[in-house]
Amino acid sequence: MKIERLNFNNKDGQKLSARLYLPLEEPPRFYAIFAHCFTCSKNFKAVSNISNTLSRLGVAVLSFDFTGLGNSEGDFENTGFSSNVEDLMAAAEFLEKNYEQPKLMIGHSLGGSAVIFAAAELDYVEAVVTIGSPANPKHVKKLFESDIETIKKEGSAKVNIGGRSFRIKKDFVEDLESKNLPESISKMRKAFLFLHSPQDQIVDISNSAKLFQSAHHSKSFVSLDGADHLLSDEKESKYVGELISTWSKKYLPVDINENDTKGHQVKVRLFGEGYTSEIKTPFHHLLADEPKEVGGDNLGPTPYDLLMASLGTCTVMTLKMYAERKGWDLKQITVYLDHDKIHQEDSADFKKKGSKISRFTRSLEIKGDLDKEMKEKLLEIADKCPVHRTLHADIIIETKFK
Repeated sequence: MKIERLNFNNKDGQKLSARLYLPLEEPPRFYAIFAHCFTCSKNFKAVSNISNTLSRLGVAVLSFDFTGLGNSEGDFENTGFSSNVEDLMAAAEFLEKNYEQPKLMIGHSLGGSAVIFAAAELDYVEAVVTIGSPANPKHVKKLFESDIETIKKEGSAKVNIGGRSFRIKKDFVEDLESKNLPESISKMRKAFLFLHSPQDQIVDISNSAKLFQSAHHSKSFVSLDGADHLLSDEKESKYVGELISTWSKKYLPVDINENDTKGHQVKVRLFGEGYTSEIKTPFHHLLADEPKEVGGDNLGPTPYDLLMASLGTCTVMTLKMYAERKGWDLKQITVYLDHDKIHQEDSADFKKKGSKISRFTRSLEIKGDLDKEMKEKLLEIADKCPVHRTLHADIIIETKFK
């Protein structure tokens, strides 16, 4: 993925700071907008993890700081829930003018409530995802409940939310109280995905259940079992990104276009700060990586995993083709593979330090009505699969600059 740092104006002409997460060297499947939680910012780790994951899977994501937060201009104390919705509308307008209309809106916590109201006003938004969102915007009052009387009496009060001080005005509270989210969602005909953890201590999971009941089909509900409200565990936020991407393929389908491999059969590119590598074939896209203990992010198989997978897949395909030609009752083939380094005792270089060769161990598990002779023949045929032959043959690897 690649990140563009951008600014766009809210309705009052104030600059809002944004990041656009784009897929690496491929047109986005579609554009999405991410609304972060109340008083958070686009730098919030869960926001970046989800946006990174989605962009890696082909979705362009715009995340931004609401007015008065993070690097955006304006005063937070002069904002309200309605202004958050207006900021989302401005973000959508910015994408429409400079890139393309967003098809998906994603919101975390109160951001989820805001995207529902914004999506209701935007016909081109086809799908909405909420993560740990309240069924009623006024739920956020619980964060400063002890200050409500002071706010109503004096017009405003300085409150502490998540370790940060904010001035909340009476208008903000009244704005929250005036919004009827279930009523708004019941009038919409868009695809909805509601994500919530049963262990959420900030917003109870019953909130998403209420939203789910209010929405029309198509709608989906997924429990994020074990996650906290802020998705503090990196694995949870990345899982959410993967989940949204997979779900969106049903409701926001795109034509499968041939990947641009620059005239080659396979393209591999290193991206990110670690060893994560993006692999493209003409019609497929996958990742390779290294385990975390050697400095990788463990986002994909290792190079040797992929090499063994190549041998394994070629083996099962070859055996199936052979059995079908023979008319044998071969019901299932499973191949287990391992790789290690061993000394080759008959090698002239055996006594040299570090003189070892690679050994791939391939174990076949075959099910079906096959006699011993048939199984022995399949064992023989396994050694004749094309990848096996390639690994045993003399190989020339030419490396050059493109």
